[in-house]
Amino acid sequence: MAKFVRSSKYRHVFAAPPRKEAVWDGVKLTKNAWDSNFVTVNPTYVAIAWLVGGGGAVGLVDVNNVGKLDKVPLVTGHKGAVLDLEFSPFHDNILATVSEDCFGKVWQIPPDFQGTLEQEAQLLKGHQRKVGNVSWNPIAENILATGGTDYAVKVWDVSSGQEKCNLTGHGGIIQSLSWNYDGSTLTTFCKDKKVRVFDPRTGSIGGDAVAHQGVKGGRALWLGKHDKILTVGMGATSERQYFIFDAKDLSTPLLGPVNIDNSAGILMPFYDEDSDLLFLAGKGDGNIRYFEVELGGEKPEVFFVSQYGSNSPTAAAGFMPKRGCDVNTNEIVRLFRVVETRLEPLSFKVPRKSELFQEDIFPDCRSDEPALTAEQWLAGESSKPKTKSLQGGFVKSEKGAVSFTKQEDTADEHSEADLKKENAELKKRVAYLEAELAKLNAQLH
Repeated sequence: MAKFVRSSKYRHVFAAPPRKEAVWDGVKLTKNAWDSNFVTVNPTYVAIAWLVGGGGAVGLVDVNNVGKLDKVPLVTGHKGAVLDLEFSPFHDNILATVSEDCFGKVWQIPPDFQGTLEQEAQLLKGHQRKVGNVSWNPIAENILATGGTDYAVKVWDVSSGQEKCNLTGHGGIIQSLSWNYDGSTLTTFCKDKKVRVFDPRTGSIGGDAVAHQGVKGGRALWLGKHDKILTVGMGATSERQYFIFDAKDLSTPLLGPVNIDNSAGILMPFYDEDSDLLFLAGKGDGNIRYFEVELGGEKPEVFFVSQYGSNSPTAAAGFMPKRGCDVNTNEIVRLFRVVETRLEPLSFKVPRKSELFQEDIFPDCRSDEPALTAEQWLAGESSKPKTKSLQGGFVKSEKGAVSFTKQEDTADEHSEADLKKENAELKKRVAYLEAELAKLNAQLH
């Protein structure tokens, strides 16, 4: 009997190892242990959380200028390590960062930027502890979500620096944020092992569910145009696994747990909404598996396509927006990964003999224009994203410069009595730690 082969135009997607002349060398990736991708990409820059002597920095790599990274333009200004970063979906020169210093910052990168950028365009002040996650709304201009280790998710209008929404109810550190396709709903994954769905404009929780039982970090990711959520994490016996949930009913997973392997590194998930391809990059190993996800039936089906294998472990990774892919070579996904001191671009292509534009694998993709203003979104309006054809290559929209109005510094003034009390508490803490250190020294000797 003939073996049935599933029909799919993505069945032969492949990525060849990049040539040496296509790889950047000289990356100084942060050594921070936070569970983050540490890389964000757009058609102009690759931004990488950079290793510096003090505080936090972001190195900016020109996508179109490959070579040795000697003098990398740096975005500095954070007093603590940068824990997460993301480019605006509408402006290639707007970057958001969050840090151990409890602040979020928005940066406006000047044209032909070189040197060091120390002054942020906007300061986002409101979290009480370090901030570990950042995510731009994919529909509305200037709407940004941040998640902190204070168990809170905040939504900001970055043009004014004002906090517009505060989402509470988490039982632990926020480990990931993800907006749905039309930017109306937000999903989070938390240290308490729960995935949650929020309406950020009302602050209401649409549902929650316990997912992965392992102690390592988990993530939740919206599956493109579908009302489905993927979670990745560790099982009770440390196997890497994933679930798929219905966003409208989290009570029972639609699929999972599906075990992948027993590697120790966390999984970094990426989803291409135009092809429904899911990429799982292992942090600390060289494998990048990719799957085709079918969500049209009663139950989701996930089909393994192939994997990119390497003996060099991935330390950080970022996903190029579809508008930055090369349609002339049928490149449907470009993923950048940091390997030791190198930055490697991985080009995933669909092999085709024809040199004509392949309309079936390149539907109209997200444009670089917002569908809503911040005011419209905050007033409750919804919209699908604006799209644009990739035939002939993506053409940037003509836009004016973004303007920001910074909030006046309203730092709390501490009274003399408050300062004396805080000083006394700190002295007690120092005395206790010195006593503990003396005990340890006595045990060692």
